[in-house]
Amino acid sequence: MSSATQVSGPILITGTAGFIGSHVAQQLLARGDQVIGLDNLNDYYDVSLKQARLARLTQQAGYRHIHADLADREAIEAVFDQHGPSRVVHLAAQAGVRYAATNPHAYTRSNVTGFLHILEGCRQHPVEHLVYASTSSVYGANTQMPFSEHHSTEHPLTLYAATKKANEMMAHSYSHLYAIPATGLRFFTVYGPWGRPDMALFLFTRAILADEPIKVFNHGHHKRSFTYVDDIVEGVIRTLDKPATADPAWSGAAPDPATSSGPHRLFNIGNEQPVELLRYIEVLEQCLGRKARMEMLPLQPGDVPDTEADVTELKNNVGYQPVVSVEDGVARFVDWYRDYYKV
Repeated sequence: MSSATQVSGPILITGTAGFIGSHVAQQLLARGDQVIGLDNLNDYYDVSLKQARLARLTQQAGYRHIHADLADREAIEAVFDQHGPSRVVHLAAQAGVRYAATNPHAYTRSNVTGFLHILEGCRQHPVEHLVYASTSSVYGANTQMPFSEHHSTEHPLTLYAATKKANEMMAHSYSHLYAIPATGLRFFTVYGPWGRPDMALFLFTRAILADEPIKVFNHGHHKRSFTYVDDIVEGVIRTLDKPATADPAWSGAAPDPATSSGPHRLFNIGNEQPVELLRYIEVLEQCLGRKARMEMLPLQPGDVPDTEADVTELKNNVGYQPVVSVEDGVARFVDWYRDYYKV
C-alpha cells in the first residue's frame, strides 16, 4: 500500500458499509488516517453483510460512522459543517445495472441528487481533493478496445451508466467554477472478499455450492477486466494522495475528455488483462472443487460484449500497477466465502 501523506484533517468516505468503501476505509485506518464513514445501509442487498463489513471498522479508534442518506441535503450539510473533512472519497451510489429497469428513481436520487450534495459540501467547505467513483459502463456503445479515457463516452447504454456520466460532468463543472480538485475513477468489474451478492462471482459461488445451475450470459464468451479489490484500493488511495491539477496544455479547440483547464481528471482503474467469462468460471470450479451446471443465455440488454481497461494514464500519474491474477483473486474470494458462510 502507498505510504501515508500529510493529511490535514479527517477523510470522509461515503459508502463504508459497501464493498469497495469498506476496504478503502480499512487501508486508510491502517496507515493512521482519521476516517468519517457515511452509509445509509439500504436493503438493495443483504443488510447483514453490510453490517458485518461496518463492524470491522467501528471497532477501530480512528473511525466514526454516520448513518445518513446522500439524498438528505441537511444531513450531508451537517457532516461537512461538523467534521470539516480535508479529503473526500465518494463511493456510495445506487449500484447495479439491471435494478434500474424497475427502480429508476433510486438512481437519480442517490447518484445525481446525492452527488450534488457532496459537491456542494466540497464547495462550502473547500477540500484538498475529491475522489469519486465512476464506472467502465460509461463507455457504453463504444467498441474500440482497450477503453481509454481519451475516448468519447456519449453513448451510455443503461441509466446507471448515464448517472455516472452525469457525475463526471457535474464534478467537472464544480472543478471549473470553484477550483475543487476532483478525480473520477472508472472502475472495471471489481471482485474479492466482502464482495457484493448481486455480482457474478458471488452468485456463481452460491449456486455451485448448492448444486444449482448458473446463468451464463452471452454463452460465456464476453470478456471483462476483472480487478481484485486490493488492486482497486491501492489505486484509489494513490489517487487520493495526489490532488488533481489543471492541464496547461488543454485546448477547447481539441478538447481532451480525460483532462481539463480546471483541476479535474478522469482515470480508468482496472486490470489490463481481460478474461473470458468461461475462464473465470473454470477458475472458480477449480477453487471450489466442483463443476458448474451452466444455463447458456444470450447477452442481456444493456450489457456490452467486452470491457478492457487501458490504465496507462493512472500508471503514469500515480504509479498504479494491478498485481493480483484472477487465479489468486478468485481463490482468496472462495476462502473468504467459505469462512464467512461456513460452507
